[in-house]
Amino acid sequence: MSKSLRVAYGEALVKLGDENKKIVVFDADLANATQTSIFKKAHPDRFFDMGIAETNMICAATGFSYAGYIPFCSTFALFGAGRAYEQIRNSVCYANANVKFGFSHSGLSVGEDGGSHQSIEDIALMRVLPNMTVLVPCDPKETEKAVYEASKIVGPVYIRVARPVCEDVTNDDTPFVVGKANVLKEGEDICFISCGLMIPIALKAAAYLNTKGISVKVINMHTIKPIDKDIILESASKCKAIVSIEEHSIIGGLGSAIAEVLAGKSNCKFAMVGINDKFGQSGTPNDLFEHYGLTEKNIVDVAIGLL
Repeated sequence: MSKSLRVAYGEALVKLGDENKKIVVFDADLANATQTSIFKKAHPDRFFDMGIAETNMICAATGFSYAGYIPFCSTFALFGAGRAYEQIRNSVCYANANVKFGFSHSGLSVGEDGGSHQSIEDIALMRVLPNMTVLVPCDPKETEKAVYEASKIVGPVYIRVARPVCEDVTNDDTPFVVGKANVLKEGEDICFISCGLMIPIALKAAAYLNTKGISVKVINMHTIKPIDKDIILESASKCKAIVSIEEHSIIGGLGSAIAEVLAGKSNCKFAMVGINDKFGQSGTPNDLFEHYGLTEKNIVDVAIGLL
C-alpha cells in the first residue's frame, strides 16, 4: 500500500474515534496538511481548530484530558515540539496529563519548505521530557498501530508523522509493542538500527551488503522512548558493529539513545548516520537526503568502514 503517513494518521484517528467517543482532536489551522481534516469531517463535534495558537491548543487539550477525554494534538513538528515546548513540558508532562501529540511534516522530507520548517530536533526535545513516550512509525500500517497504542497509554505520547507517500514495510500481522523493537532481518556481521522513513533505505543497504558477503541485521526501533535496551545489547554481543540510521540530528535522537544504552556495557563498534549538527535547507526530499548522506550508498560506506 502506498500512502502518506499523515493520511494514515488521519484515517487512524477516524477509526479510533468511531470506537471511542472520548477521542477528541485539536489542530492549529493546519488540518488539511496534517490530515486531521479527515477526523473533522467524520466527527465535527469532537474536532477543535485552535487557529495559529499552538500553545493555547496544548493547554486546552490538557483541560480536556482532565475531563476524561483523550485528546490528540496535531500541527507541524517544528511548531508543536518547538513553539509549544514549554506547555508540553509544564502543562502536560510535568503533570503526566493524558495528552497525545501527532506532529506531522517532520524531518528533511518536508522538502522545499526549507530549513525553517524542517524539524530535525523534535525527537531530542520530546524524549528528554519525563513521562513522555516517543513513537516513530515507519509506514502507514505502523502509523495506524501507533495511534491505537498511544490511546491506551495513560500519559503523554509523541507520534512522529512524516509527509511523503511511502510503501508499507510491515503488515497487519507485524507486532507493534511499545518499547519492543522489531527485527526485520537477521544478520551476524553488522546491525542496522533505524526508524521512520529510513527503514526502507536501511533494508536496501543491507540487501546490497549481503551481495558482498556481509550479513546484516536490521532492527526497526519504532519506539525511541522507552527504548528496547535488551535488543540493543543482544545485537552488540552478537554483531561486530552497530549503525544507527535516522532522519534526525545525530544529537539527541535515535543514535544518542542507542549510545546511552551501549555506554559502559559494550565494546561493539558504533557509528551514527543522520544529520550532522546542521540545519536543513530547501530542496526536494531526494536531493536533501543525498546532500545529508541519508542514502543507501553512505550507509554502505559507513558499514564497510566500521568492519
